[in-house]
Amino acid sequence: MAKDVIAVFDVGKTNKKVLIYDRTMNVLERRYRHFESEVVDGVELEPLEAIQEWFLDTLKELSLEHHITSVGVTTHGATLVMLDEDGQVACPVVSYTHTPPEELHDQFYAAMGSRRELQERTATVELLPLINGAKLIYFTARRWPEKYARVRHLLFFPQYFAFLLTGVVTADYTYAGCHSYFWDYQGWKWDERIITGLGLEGRMPEAPQPSWCVAGTVSPAMVDRSGLAEDVSVTVGIHDSNASLLPYLLKKGNEEFVLNSTGTWCVAMHPVPSRDGQRSEVSFAPEEIGKSVFFNISAFGDPVKTTILMGGLEFETYTKILKELHRTEDLPEFNRSLYQRILDQRQYFIIPGVVAGTGQFPGSRPRVIEGGREYPLEQIRSGAVVPPLFQDLPAAYAVLNLSIALQSRVALQRVGLRPGLALFTEGGFRHNFDYNALLAAFFPENQVFVTGIEEATSLGAAITALAAQEQKEPSAYRDLFEIETFPVKLESFRGLPEYEAAFLERV
Repeated sequence: MAKDVIAVFDVGKTNKKVLIYDRTMNVLERRYRHFESEVVDGVELEPLEAIQEWFLDTLKELSLEHHITSVGVTTHGATLVMLDEDGQVACPVVSYTHTPPEELHDQFYAAMGSRRELQERTATVELLPLINGAKLIYFTARRWPEKYARVRHLLFFPQYFAFLLTGVVTADYTYAGCHSYFWDYQGWKWDERIITGLGLEGRMPEAPQPSWCVAGTVSPAMVDRSGLAEDVSVTVGIHDSNASLLPYLLKKGNEEFVLNSTGTWCVAMHPVPSRDGQRSEVSFAPEEIGKSVFFNISAFGDPVKTTILMGGLEFETYTKILKELHRTEDLPEFNRSLYQRILDQRQYFIIPGVVAGTGQFPGSRPRVIEGGREYPLEQIRSGAVVPPLFQDLPAAYAVLNLSIALQSRVALQRVGLRPGLALFTEGGFRHNFDYNALLAAFFPENQVFVTGIEEATSLGAAITALAAQEQKEPSAYRDLFEIETFPVKLESFRGLPEYEAAFLERV
């Protein structure tokens, strides 16, 4: 007889995964599919129908091989699905990477409150293009007013897939509080001005739930389509950054640490556990107002100071250019003397950011600086120019890693990484020796580790699914898994502060 297993739907921005976990949190099987956004009438949209059909097809195939008893869902942030009275999708599902008319941003703040007011009240900073969920809805309402008038339910992305399987409308804390403007951190409730301003009264779930709650069981209409039995429990769902944080929260208990979760987005998170039932303070230093510093809400309902930057996308953008230029798939090995030469010269810089308005330097123009000359990224991409630096693959690669490590340094400082706290890098950059060596050099008073978790996000979602099925809190499963950690060797470089100052001056 087949053993009981958990299915996890892990929805990244471009890559979607269905993973099968056993009850000891081991991955038994993985299925992947790559989806690009679609452009319809000039608007970038999520290919929702294609995604959900692949999800259901994959569940049906896997249910022939495994006895699935619970389903967990985790998705990327800033995607929302609006349903009509009949439970059908009422409006196009806009991709957060769509660039709206420039004037829309000012119109939104004129209607909903100033940028500063909203950051202080909802712990959310403006993130472009449409990474703030409420602004994405504001755009949708004005682009398709007749369709928006039919909206009966607004669902965050994890909850849409839970609804797809169960027919039950829910919300969870982690998505409500993730740079959305929807959550009033001071009153710990839906933000009334945003809800009223968007005309969403009565269209939001009454209150968010913890991510390990059961949204429902598989609806009769979905039994044949998904291959799942009616008694299979489906979780409310969890935001992906918070899913990747959950295993560390379980293992570290009340110990303070900082997690550097890396991928297309590099997300730095500094959870501070509740003390005596009191949540940690949600506030910003004056110099953090207007910067990409905000708060998430953890799976346990605690505020988590957070910063983001598109480090993975920066890395992929430039390494693709370099690989094509040099006709190779291999990247150079770490060369300490090369880094020292670049630091001493302070003539070469790669300046963020690939997507305008994002990261720790939202006003920065992406370009390569070599001596006194600048090479804009768009000209490099088009082949119009090739910086002389790019003819030297090891040097260009070193400058790229310095750029991303410096961006991470700023992000980690802004979430409150202080001497003595452990810093864990997980995700794609844990395999980047150069990046981690530089990070350790920038923070010599911290223990810097890379972790051995292959799928931290889906592991967190699997834990919520098991907790939902067994009606327990996730803390009951802290001993089911281990997190391997590997200390990063501390390299010593001259001139790091001087190079950093020159970099910041140019940004």
